[in-house]
Amino acid sequence: MRYTALLLALLAACSPALNWRTVRSDAHPLQMLLPCKPDSASREVPMVGQTVLLDMQGCEAAGATFAVSHVRLVDPTQAAAALAGWQTATLAQLHAQPSQAQPFAPHLSWALPQAQRLHLAGQRANGQPLQAQAVWFARIGPVGVDIYHALVLADTIDPAVADTFFASLKLP
Repeated sequence: MRYTALLLALLAACSPALNWRTVRSDAHPLQMLLPCKPDSASREVPMVGQTVLLDMQGCEAAGATFAVSHVRLVDPTQAAAALAGWQTATLAQLHAQPSQAQPFAPHLSWALPQAQRLHLAGQRANGQPLQAQAVWFARIGPVGVDIYHALVLADTIDPAVADTFFASLKLP
């Protein structure tokens, strides 16, 4: 029975609706798998008392939204506050409460206490319920600290799909 459940999870993660591809950004060194061709955007946002450039890549597939956002801070001492503030803002935007939190530290990332993976239950702007899984993490680089946020958002999230997405986040 356990093997059947594992096989079903693997098949769901490899569904034809999910055309996984390796994606890189010109703005940061993170490599990821996305299940669809991503759109990219950037804009200035306030973070830890300053205005920073936020760049984002994301797409929609199989009823879910997949997104990765990034900012670069010059001062590494602001990383913990930036991660905590970004988590708070995400929870507020999704009208969500975390149901599970666990440390999240991809290889070569900075293992800060605020680097986490959260499972969220929230609601859309129209009041419809939604689920989300989100991660936040940081990496110190030669010109500051890179702060990352990745998110899967759907009516119902397939855990195998979310695991595939988050496991693919690689820092070279």
